[in-house]
Amino acid sequence: PLVTPMSGAAQVNPGEAANRGVYGVNDRADRALLRPVAKGYTKAVPGFLRRAVHNVLLNLGTPLVAVNQLLQGKPNEAFSDSGRFLVNSTVGIAGIFDPATKLGIEAHTEDCGQTLAVWGVPSGPYMVVPFWGPSYLRHAFGMIVEFFASPLRLISPARDRYIAYGVTIIDRRARLIGPDEMIAGDDYLFVREAYQQRREYLILDGAVEEDPFMMDEAWQEEP
Repeated sequence: PLVTPMSGAAQVNPGEAANRGVYGVNDRADRALLRPVAKGYTKAVPGFLRRAVHNVLLNLGTPLVAVNQLLQGKPNEAFSDSGRFLVNSTVGIAGIFDPATKLGIEAHTEDCGQTLAVWGVPSGPYMVVPFWGPSYLRHAFGMIVEFFASPLRLISPARDRYIAYGVTIIDRRARLIGPDEMIAGDDYLFVREAYQQRREYLILDGAVEEDPFMMDEAWQEEP
């Protein structure tokens, strides 16, 4: 498959002024609301409960990971992720626990943006999505697909669905509290470079230099 992790447009980044403006708005909203809530969550909720919440959310996303593996021409990995979902959904009690990892069934990170990259779709320009964060146009389109494919959309009533969305956002932000303390200098440029290198690392399945920011489960171990 043809892999195109970055395009010339993404490197030139003609929309930097607009991106910096959106980044500033996101950063102020994060500092005023999301980061304090995430930090309060990590202090108020015991580690084992936070791990359980994360495990459930991760497990819910595993079927889409398997689908992306198939679409990328990786049937062995798709079979592995399907087995992981089956084990954690049953033995792991709806994904609360993660026995699959103890059995040596490795978790993978695949998303629709990575699939589009494998299909040869150019990354497009780098962009900062309001109230979300860094992205390429290709990845942003993939996130739209993932939103409509998310099993969380099946939760009813709507109140419970919105609670699930909120928990997902808080879990994601809480697990970035450690890494975001690495940010130094021009924080916009730091985040942009970190994002670009991370996406390239994921798209090429690690076939680059060691992931410099390690934004994976290794960062997310409880102290």
